[in-house]
Amino acid sequence: MQHLDETTRTELEAAAFRRLLRHLDEHKDVQNIDLMILADFCRNCLSKWLVTAAEDHGAELDYDQAREHVYGMPYAEWKEKYQQEATPEQQAAFAARQAAKQERKDA
Repeated sequence: MQHLDETTRTELEAAAFRRLLRHLDEHKDVQNIDLMILADFCRNCLSKWLVTAAEDHGAELDYDQAREHVYGMPYAEWKEKYQQEATPEQQAAFAARQAAKQERKDA
């Protein structure tokens, strides 16, 4: 994408991000813990990255506002409607992923 001017590249990246949010919204059955196990990020991470991007650009965006944007509704509402209790298998897989990540850091 280096052949594109910065404005076009930014617009394409923003469009891809919006599509990612739509995709996650269409797949509410995919739990945050599943995303963390597989990709080491989740909807909350995206929210935090939005807040950081806003700060980097001198814009004001708090975490709750960012989460509402990412989740498409207030987080408490999403959590009540869609978040399931993590299974023992999910918890074990998450713990193993975190341990492996720590081992790589320590190496």
